[in-house]
Amino acid sequence: MSYFDCPAFRRLTCAGLTLSLITFSLVALATVNGQTHAEFDVRETTISKVHAEMRSGRLNCERLVRTYLTRIQKFDQPTKLNSMIVLNDRAIRRARELDEQFAKTGKLLPLHGIPVIVKDNYDTRELQTTAGSILLKGSVPPDDAFQIRKLKEAGAIVLGKSNMAEWAYSAFFTDSSIAGVTRNPYDLTRVPAGSSGGTAAAVAANLGMVGLGTDTGNSIRGPSSHCCLVGIRPTQGLTSRDGIVPLFLRNDIGGPMCRTVEDCALVLSVIAGFDPNDPVTAKSKGKSFNYRDSLKKDGLVGARIGVFRVLSDTSSADSSIKALFEQAVRDLASKGAVIVDPFDIPDLDARKLNQMQNSLWVDTFGHDIEVYLRTRNAPIKNLNDIISARKYGPFLTSRLASSNRSSVPSRLKNPYSADVEDDPLRAKLLRTVVDAMDKQKLDAFVFPTWNNPPRKVGDLRSPNGNNSYHIPPATGLPAITLPMGFDRFKMPAGLQMIGREFSESTLFRLAYAYEQSTGHRRPPKKFFALKEASANKE
Repeated sequence: MSYFDCPAFRRLTCAGLTLSLITFSLVALATVNGQTHAEFDVRETTISKVHAEMRSGRLNCERLVRTYLTRIQKFDQPTKLNSMIVLNDRAIRRARELDEQFAKTGKLLPLHGIPVIVKDNYDTRELQTTAGSILLKGSVPPDDAFQIRKLKEAGAIVLGKSNMAEWAYSAFFTDSSIAGVTRNPYDLTRVPAGSSGGTAAAVAANLGMVGLGTDTGNSIRGPSSHCCLVGIRPTQGLTSRDGIVPLFLRNDIGGPMCRTVEDCALVLSVIAGFDPNDPVTAKSKGKSFNYRDSLKKDGLVGARIGVFRVLSDTSSADSSIKALFEQAVRDLASKGAVIVDPFDIPDLDARKLNQMQNSLWVDTFGHDIEVYLRTRNAPIKNLNDIISARKYGPFLTSRLASSNRSSVPSRLKNPYSADVEDDPLRAKLLRTVVDAMDKQKLDAFVFPTWNNPPRKVGDLRSPNGNNSYHIPPATGLPAITLPMGFDRFKMPAGLQMIGREFSESTLFRLAYAYEQSTGHRRPPKKFFALKEASANKE
């Protein structure tokens, strides 16, 4: 369903508000609480800036939400970016409620009024949740996913649901039977990677303030890298998987995708923590989630950072991304980091690392999706229903058939748990990596998030360069990606940092210092046009 056909925009049109939404964004002044103020520019804004404007009285939640809805209408489908599936027709009503609350209390919640783009595999009780499948069109879950509930309690507003690779099966592109192909906002002929490509494209194009994605092997970090964003795959057990449509549950995790390290830290601070419906999160009990305190511009001084060249020095790596990575290492050192180069993990060269993947990855989709669908009053009940319906793209044909044939190795005590210790091979890899970090006294180690530029839409042959699936998914270790510059095609490239379990504070400290000193985040020019066009008319 096109979101122009969804109730939100039908209501706006019927009320005669669509034109006023556009006009609202095309004037130099705006009225808030009866006062006239200079127009607030949402492009590249942050949570802190928005809250400062709200405290000053120059901005309110309703005005903020309307501005983003206008940008979506102006840019998303008309440019064929196609990042969104459906918009929330309750968003403006919720914004008004939050404005009234602030007027009465004078206090802002941690994410008060912040419009969030949510990947369409998070359960949302007011909106359909489809995982990109036409088979779940119109199917609304009975309640919110744990992370969605935490966001709402913190004052965030779900602006809409973003497109994704169908059933989250592709790391390489974002294409679904319910919404089609999402494109990269930096070059609409290229992909935003997958499977959280819709969230990445929307946030990068400033169609929402922050976003949520999920990561089984790559799907937060890859799209963030391709779209010049900061994305974090948290420690397995830091954020709940409850209410997220699974791919391989034991590898799945959800987290934020944002334009800045600070926004990423603020969102993760809200969604982290114990959830009794996801027992693995018991590991997060007693942890501090105040990641904002970690954001220090001198955070690299004295930090020991390893360079994991097993992943960066490959024959198929693009020369321009190699150059960006070498510059990133020099930049880390120039800001006070102690560089350990190379950082070697015993018995983990490129060949052994690739061999290990075949043993570590277990296809549990058939089991996991059936367990999940029991929580939904959905028209499908299991993997057989999905396959027999034949309403999916050709890429999924072999993948679904493989999932249908897969069996769970007997060596696993509990194949559906996310606890690394339940799998001897995963536990061994975790100990190997951490022991190597301990020996070198590392705070983190780094490599390019992808070794190659974003592919053209439809290209499945050229080298992909995806490095994200190698270590964090199997070990449960946290990983953050952030922009390290632009390649020879003027496309974004990402630097990935890996830390120890529950070392998110350290990763945010290092990433923030690197971000502040380099300033590699740049918005896609095409999606800055709305404000520029309005300025020419005034």
